[in-house]
Amino acid sequence: MAAAAAGARRMERVVLVTGASGGVGLALCRRLLEEDGRVHLCLACRNAQKSEATRESILAAHPAAQVSTVEVDLGSVASVLRAARDLRRRFQRLDFVYLNAGIMPNPHVNFKALWQGLLTGKILHMLTTAEGVMTQTDRLNGDGLQEVFATNLFGHFILVRQLESLLCGNEKPSRLIWTSSSNARESAFSLSDYQHAKGQESYSSSKYATDLTSVVLNRKLNKQGLYSSVVCPGLVMSNMTYRILPVFLWMLLMPIMWLIRFFAKTYTLTPYNGAEAHVWLFKQKPESLDPLVKYHSCTSGLGKKYVEPRKIDVDEEIAEKFYEKLLELEKQILERYDDLLDK
Repeated sequence: MAAAAAGARRMERVVLVTGASGGVGLALCRRLLEEDGRVHLCLACRNAQKSEATRESILAAHPAAQVSTVEVDLGSVASVLRAARDLRRRFQRLDFVYLNAGIMPNPHVNFKALWQGLLTGKILHMLTTAEGVMTQTDRLNGDGLQEVFATNLFGHFILVRQLESLLCGNEKPSRLIWTSSSNARESAFSLSDYQHAKGQESYSSSKYATDLTSVVLNRKLNKQGLYSSVVCPGLVMSNMTYRILPVFLWMLLMPIMWLIRFFAKTYTLTPYNGAEAHVWLFKQKPESLDPLVKYHSCTSGLGKKYVEPRKIDVDEEIAEKFYEKLLELEKQILERYDDLLDK
């Protein structure tokens, strides 16, 4: 009996979620346990104290759940390498990795662009995609990389590369599910400046880079049993969103935003709704999914949740060239951290 129980535990699916301590990440963790209370859920968070508090709050609602934590700052290559080494020691495989953590530092609203959008009739498009509306002030991190690129994309890329032994060659397929954005726009991305050092739309650039990366990973790794998808949670009110405007303005705008949802289905507004596409993908067979589709969480004006697939606007040749640049950067960066690499 004990051997059978141990075997059953080994067969339980292991799910890793980055950015699990709040927003869509936390809502996703709770929803996954509602779908399947037998999964082993590993919370990957930057702050160990916050991570443990999140674990305790999840266990309060799901006392029988298996929930562990791993400390990782996706904006630090050393932290990513330490976390990957820890995960390789603790798990024999990973079934799902939700690459959800992200930052948008110092966001600013371009009110002039909003006014012009109102005059030209493009205001609804701008409000649903943030095109031309949001700018950010980026900076270099401790690795000498642009902070938004490093946290939103490159840290996750390194993590996936370091965890390939847990993700590839398993009896059943493993899954990568990236949190992208409706703000992922080709116009914000440049192959010659893929870290977006020269622009003011680093978040948009990093999310378009996410789409590119997912497309290439499918081409490279599907035969090894690893499948990659991208999702868009829609406009979710989270700590990241609340930093864009003063709190009193959000209080004034919220009734308007609920009304806008009758015309803009991607105004999911709550993290629970925003996680709809993430959870939907959890239930799908990866072989049946289109690697060139982004899955959008949507909510009707009356609150009905659903998922809408949309083709990703990517040039596959550019995606391949970008992937090569990521590999070159990875090689340069890892030379500094030889002591953190398994020999």
